[in-house]
Amino acid sequence: MGGKDLNAMRILLVSEDIPAPSMGGLAKHVLALARALVADGHRVDLMGNDDHSPTAVADELDFGGRFFPELSGQFAGWKEMSLGVFMPPKRSQIARGFARSILRRAADYEVVHYHGHLPNVARYLPASLNFIQTRHDQGSDCLLHTRFRRGEICNSTDSGSCAGCRTWNPNWLQQQISTIAVRRFRSEVSEGFRRHKTVFVSDLLKNNLKRSFGDRDWGVTVHNFIDAGPIRALASRPRAVRDPGAVRVFIGCKLYPAKGVDAFLGALAGRSDTGRLQIEIAGDGDDEAALRVRYPQVRFHGWQDGASTLTMAAAADAVVVPSVWEEPCASTVLEALLLGKTVFALRRGGTPELAAYASGPDQLRLHDSMEALADALLAFEPRPDYRVTTLAQADAQTAAGRLLALYRLPPGPIAPS
Repeated sequence: MGGKDLNAMRILLVSEDIPAPSMGGLAKHVLALARALVADGHRVDLMGNDDHSPTAVADELDFGGRFFPELSGQFAGWKEMSLGVFMPPKRSQIARGFARSILRRAADYEVVHYHGHLPNVARYLPASLNFIQTRHDQGSDCLLHTRFRRGEICNSTDSGSCAGCRTWNPNWLQQQISTIAVRRFRSEVSEGFRRHKTVFVSDLLKNNLKRSFGDRDWGVTVHNFIDAGPIRALASRPRAVRDPGAVRVFIGCKLYPAKGVDAFLGALAGRSDTGRLQIEIAGDGDDEAALRVRYPQVRFHGWQDGASTLTMAAAADAVVVPSVWEEPCASTVLEALLLGKTVFALRRGGTPELAAYASGPDQLRLHDSMEALADALLAFEPRPDYRVTTLAQADAQTAAGRLLALYRLPPGPIAPS
């Protein structure tokens, strides 16, 4: 990219994650892409949900285009929790509604790019529409979007086993209803992927999908990316004077079991050599209250906006990303690497792929167990930040150029290269 694109396009970005009181990584990804495309001279509008008022996040929605709050139904429960089943019509009906909203606007644009949690929406859009979607999570074949089950990574391809993710001990009827729902959903997703372009934020997502859908080219990988502007600004600031002998450790994530914070702090608990670790955590979630009680020596900041989270990461000696599920392509890992920080994480999910964005062979330190990660962190000696050499390749501006090339392909699935 760089400079104005003389062949400017009319682009509609779509995501039900926008707006929200605390927008997560997917929403930030979409807004970073929107700003990068607008900066290159493209006309970009955004369609989001009608559940939250745009005025509540007005500054974050300032991307240079129009916002249409026209997606609805994604938070409908359909009594799934109380009945202990996945309801077969639910995701079909919501996806059909999204498709109708998209089609009401689609004629005004040359391409529609969807970022969300209902990949089967592609099934309800005509093959003639230049439609592309980016898959950010494991929801292409997992109705919980995580492939994480009862504290463990789930590798099952049996749709019948999914019933146990809606109720602990499903009876025969619950088993049958949930199985029908999963099979219907996967069939619709597969059909949509065969009809339209698909992008995955990591090779992990693309390859995992083959277990359920078969060994074929389901799409292409364009890694997660960030807005490099705030990173550059923070990298130019001098780091605050640190306490001699201390190691400042930062974690930024939602606080629930899959993110592994409890497991990480538990691996450190009772160790005699943890006194020099100054651990700060930004994030909220269901586990926050219990973690505050269990680990009073840790400083919990609660939910923080993106700027505050980056500032805390920039002040750290090391960033820990203790996720125990398969992170598809964690923004926190990418941001920490681009801040020049040493990053400690587990060797799972899409995280190993992010070694391509490290500026030194030991900047991203991957471990096979939480105990090994804790041991390595305790042995870590603070060092100067890495001189970052990979910022440009992880910037939204660079990714926008790759995506534009896909936008300009004819409608239909992306042919293998």
